[in-house]
Amino acid sequence: MQKTVIQLLVDNTSGVLSRISGLFSRRGYNIESITAGVTANPNYTRITIVTIGDDDILDQIEKQVAKLVDVRDVKVLEPGNSVYRELALIKVKVDAQSRQGVISIADIFRANIIDVGPQTLVIELTGDQEKIEAFLGLLEGYEILELARTGVTGLGRGIENVTYLP
Repeated sequence: MQKTVIQLLVDNTSGVLSRISGLFSRRGYNIESITAGVTANPNYTRITIVTIGDDDILDQIEKQVAKLVDVRDVKVLEPGNSVYRELALIKVKVDAQSRQGVISIADIFRANIIDVGPQTLVIELTGDQEKIEAFLGLLEGYEILELARTGVTGLGRGIENVTYLP
């Protein structure tokens, strides 16, 4: 089983995300994360899906998704030829003694403290999944009150991977 990042360019129409996730559900494929957002052209949405499967399953996913009416382009984002990022917001419980320790860990990871309260810090961290997991690992000695993660989004490197749509 291997993890794969698939990027779709789809028409920006209502229900497109539901149809794509429904295809995964009907076929019993797993979605580890899914992100969607409008592109520079408001007629299209870019969807990034992280899924897991063997070669046959991943090939089948790619073919099935490409058949959907609203899908204009399907690409597998290869790790060496792509850039992936994820955003995490982490609310950590702190007191006077632990506050500086959490801030120091955040500084090491180039995370931003975006909210400071008497008993909490909210930290914003952007990076690949491994960076976020490593950061969370260092926070194990602290109480994480809330955690929100966006899921992976990515783009292929260079101009060769650009899809031009009318």
